[in-house]
Amino acid sequence: METLAGATLGARRNEDIALDLMKFVAGTAGVGRPAAPSTGFSGAGTAKPEEPVNQLLELYGRCLKAVEGNE
Repeated sequence: METLAGATLGARRNEDIALDLMKFVAGTAGVGRPAAPSTGFSGAGTAKPEEPVNQLLELYGRCLKAVEGNE
């Protein structure tokens, strides 16, 4: 039974590391934040509300792969 509990902790640890990495990268690069409105012409329309969420989920997946050594 202890072996099963140890395996769960190892998987959770990778997820925690990936989450911390995602927070760092997202905060540094501004991923997941809507673009700040600017004065004048803007070529792109308003972003859909789910776009920042999708960006963060994709970034988390990439971070998890990197932590696990799959990338």
